[in-house]
Amino acid sequence: MQERRNTRMATENTLITGDRNAVITLVRRCAHRHLLRGGTQAADRKTDGSWVTATDHAMQSDLQAGLAERFPAHGFLGEEMDLAAQEAAWRECLDGRPTWVVDPLDGTSNFRVGFPVFSVTVALLVGGQTVFGVVFDPSRDECFHAARGDGAWLNGERLSLVNEPRQALKSCLATVDFKRLPRDVATHLACDPPYASQRSIGSVALDWCWVAAHRVQVYVHGKQKLWDYAAGQLILHEAGGASADLDGELDYLDRPLEPLPRSAVAATHVELLEDWLGELRAES
Repeated sequence: MQERRNTRMATENTLITGDRNAVITLVRRCAHRHLLRGGTQAADRKTDGSWVTATDHAMQSDLQAGLAERFPAHGFLGEEMDLAAQEAAWRECLDGRPTWVVDPLDGTSNFRVGFPVFSVTVALLVGGQTVFGVVFDPSRDECFHAARGDGAWLNGERLSLVNEPRQALKSCLATVDFKRLPRDVATHLACDPPYASQRSIGSVALDWCWVAAHRVQVYVHGKQKLWDYAAGQLILHEAGGASADLDGELDYLDRPLEPLPRSAVAATHVELLEDWLGELRAES
């Protein structure tokens, strides 16, 4: 059974390798159509308190249609679908149906006020595992992507953390999402930071990608959903980085993802991740 599952994953990854440029083109086209208008946008609050705009829905509709045309046998799970549809799509994914997991606009809070830090994130999951992912930042025209076992890329240039200098935690730039962290952890980081400096950019997918690009070296977020991290986590790991949750459980690409919200801790290399986790867990 496991051998058949691995064979299916390898076959699916080969399929997407041939079609990855088409997916990247689709993501770019949809983003250019909807996300480069500038200015403020009308927005509503969802039941979970997050913002949603008409652009979120338009982006998701266009991405879903484009993916269905290219991959008619694949499933689709988008952030703006209702919960019942999301749960049904996830069950099909775990049963073996290749499924596209999409956040059509990651960083809606930024987008709605014209702050130019947001992204589109698209991931292909097979058996609950990510085999291909794209994160596109239209404001900077930066497209990150990765395929399982085939590395991570930024606008056609290979991303690799292997030869980057191994920085001590105290010299690192961190991305920290304070509001979703346990209070004691957030207080410790704010009052006695173990890093050199901290930022919070407002797009989970870009947080992951900026670690992969070595723009920041460590990252922590208290609660993110499947569509937030599925592509970014793959991009970081394929670049040579490492990640875990706040409980210290390491992430592995051959482990199925979970549909429930989870914490995320990431670093440019595993030794730095261990130091970072030590600081975070000392206060949790």
